[in-house]
Formats: sequence, C-alpha cells, structure tokens
Amino acid sequence: MIILPAVDLLGGKCVRLLKGDYNKVTIYNDDPLGQAWAFREAGAEWIHVVDLDAAKSGVPTNHEIIKQIAEKTGLKVDTGGGIRNMDTLRRWIEDYGVSRCVLGTAAVKDRSFTEKAIELYEEKIAIGIDAKDGEVAVDGWTSGSGIDAVKFALMMKSIGARTVVFTDIARDGMLTGPAVDSTKHMVEKTGLDVIASGGIGSNQDIEDIRTSGCAGVIVGKAIYEGKADLKACLLRE
Repeated sequence: MIILPAVDLLGGKCVRLLKGDYNKVTIYNDDPLGQAWAFREAGAEWIHVVDLDAAKSGVPTNHEIIKQIAEKTGLKVDTGGGIRNMDTLRRWIEDYGVSRCVLGTAAVKDRSFTEKAIELYEEKIAIGIDAKDGEVAVDGWTSGSGIDAVKFALMMKSIGARTVVFTDIARDGMLTGPAVDSTKHMVEKTGLDVIASGGIGSNQDIEDIRTSGCAGVIVGKAIYEGKADLKACLLRE
C-alpha cells in the first residue's frame, strides 16, 4: 500500500478543507513547494496534489506550483482538479511531467474525453470518485451527480480505467477514521486499484485502511497536525 501525503492548493497556499467545504479552510503552509520537499525528506515517493481552485471553476489556477513540485522535487505527482480537456491533460503529463492525472468531474460529464484520455495515457490516468452517502459528487464536491459510486467505478473499468481515488467526503478533514468498509466494498466489487482518501487521523488509521485491500492511501490533515507520523508510516509501505 502506497502512502501519498497530500498538498491541496487554494490561492497558492497549502490548505485543507473540512468535508470539502470551501468556506471551512485551514491554511497550513504558504510554501507548497517547501511542503513537498519536506514530504520527500520524510521518505515519500508519491505526492497527491489537488488544485482546489480549478476543481471548482474548471480553470487551471495553481498549475505553476504543481509544475515546480514535479520538476524540482523528483516526487511522483498524482494530481487532480479542473482537468477537463485534452489540452490541459497533455500539459500536465507531457510538459509538466506529472506521473498520474485524476479525472473527477470530467469523468462524470465527458465520457468521450475520458475514454480518449485512458486510451492515450493508460496507467497515467486515475478516476476520482468523491462520494457522499454513496453518490458521486462533482464540481469540487459542490454538486451531486445522482450516480452510485460503485456503479460508476464499474463504468470506468469498462472503458479501461485501472485506478480510482475513492474519497468519503463526509470523513474528509475530520480525523475520525477512514471508511474501511466502503473502501473494501469498492475494492471487492470492482477489482480496481483503489486509493483511499478521507478520515485518516492517526498511524493506526493507516494500518486499519490496509485491511480494505486498497492500493494506496492519501493522508493530509493528520500529518499537518502531527497526529500521524509520515516517516514512521512510510517505513511500513
């Protein structure tokens, strides 16, 4: 299981939202590149970076910061937020050198783009499935789609997707523990590589999510608030 420390970007700063609420923002670092370097120094090989501005608007906003992280740190960058057309996707992968792009809203709303993205870039594409009460959310978690999360994952698998980033919105930023049961359900029902996100609040939570069979886990707030020791967790990867 790969551990991906998270950098969420809003207005050029490293932040965390509470349950995806843009009105409930905590700023943790004014220097996202410095934060990425700190994660690498702790032993991370991957980093999960989200452009929260772009996730809401569909317009890449913090792209230069993400480019710097990819180019300067040597980390494998898993990034999402506002990737909704081929020009943006090509820029991330071919020009900026990110290792994997996460398609969320675009995967729900633009099937032809998603199919083309998977066809061209294969393992460099992940599908972001952000769920609230089992329903996929879109537009930076501000709208519901009416689509069941597992059914949507199976749709994406049918067009060639191999990896999903599965987030339980209700747990995101809460530090109350991961959604072990729903993550395990996603793993077992789809057979996809599932990267779990949301709710991690301690080193033990990271051990708990391992039991779901997930391929990776994203950890954010717990690291920033000193409730999870990234270096210690990475030694267990």
